[in-house]
Amino acid sequence: MLAGLLVLILGLLGSWPLWAWSAALVGVVCAGIVLAKVATPRPHPLAQQYDTEPDLPVPPPERRAQKIREVSLRSALPDYEFLFSATVRWCPLPEPPNAPAINPAGVAVSALLERAEELTRQFPPHRHSLAQHQLNGALGTMLPDPTGRLDVMAEDVSLVLAEADAERLSRLSTVRKEQAVWEHERKAECDKRAYLGDDVLKDTGSAVVWWLAKNDDQIKRAVDDIGVLAQLSSAANNEDVPELFRHMVPYPVPTPEQEHVKDPFPAPGTDGSPFSHAYANDAPGVFGHSVNGSSAATTASATDLLGLLLERLGFEPGDDRASMVARSVAHVVRASGGSATAQDILDTFDPPAWEDKEARQGKESRQDEKPRQDGEARQDEKPRQDEKPRQDGEPRQDGDNSEGGQNGKRGEEPGEDPPAAVRSPV
Repeated sequence: MLAGLLVLILGLLGSWPLWAWSAALVGVVCAGIVLAKVATPRPHPLAQQYDTEPDLPVPPPERRAQKIREVSLRSALPDYEFLFSATVRWCPLPEPPNAPAINPAGVAVSALLERAEELTRQFPPHRHSLAQHQLNGALGTMLPDPTGRLDVMAEDVSLVLAEADAERLSRLSTVRKEQAVWEHERKAECDKRAYLGDDVLKDTGSAVVWWLAKNDDQIKRAVDDIGVLAQLSSAANNEDVPELFRHMVPYPVPTPEQEHVKDPFPAPGTDGSPFSHAYANDAPGVFGHSVNGSSAATTASATDLLGLLLERLGFEPGDDRASMVARSVAHVVRASGGSATAQDILDTFDPPAWEDKEARQGKESRQDEKPRQDGEARQDEKPRQDEKPRQDGEPRQDGDNSEGGQNGKRGEEPGEDPPAAVRSPV
């Protein structure tokens, strides 16, 4: 202050020019600044280190993150849900006056799930991988929650489907793809059938033109195949071959004369043979048996089948050759253990009208009888309890079966079938 007054007085007395006044003013200001810095005391660098006031403890850091795992979030389809996992992070905002206390973790998680579900409901279940990347971007920004108390974001976002839902979606996808392929194949087949039926095989001329278009260098073969093409086009339209092309058809339709050609092996009862009335419509034949057409092989008896054989061989009823064949067959059947069947064959094809049955049996018994040797001794009769069972056709050993017995037979009881040798053919 004093320096400034001194300079002012000197300037007035000396009538300084204007530039001298400016220089003097600058010098006075600089001198004042220097004097002020010199007069101010410098602080000691170790003054606070040796302060007698103790240090306060460092407050623990606030935990501001929480992990959530496999939370169900809706997708675009009602029956399929995503499984959402992430690490939720938040940051507190300034509290308004008289604000209630809150649970920051719960508020942050709730706000984040709402943001995530708004996005996931727009994606179908099979697009879960794309939805995961979209969530990573949308939830990676700190945004305030609806209460305005926290800023919330998410890290390590994961979005998957349940294993059963993923397998089900895979199967549905496979079915849809196969159905689409089948639809295309069916449509192609229908188009091809329509093309062949409505255009190519519409008539013989169209078929020939189509064949020439496919084989334009084989004209002679086209002429040779006109009959085949005519028959093919007629079959495709359910029509007879036109009269103009019938002489060229390689597989002609049978004429009425060909349809009435006699079958060399007609069904039983259809050829008018002497035995046919015995087999037609289960009507009793000349021997009292019947065979019903095509079912004879499974339901007819041995006698019926033998009658069919004799019919095919051309034998007439009462033919001696038929009787000889019947006796030969009966002999073989009896030797195989079918005595009843053999007797039935003989009764049918060796008819009682030619010879009385009892007389025939007596005759056959006499043919079968052999003279005993003069020195042969009769076996002693054994007690009834020691008697062994008699085999079929074996002569009895008791006295009731002696020579000249009842019915004039030897070794047989009345009404018993004669031995096999009696029925054998000569």
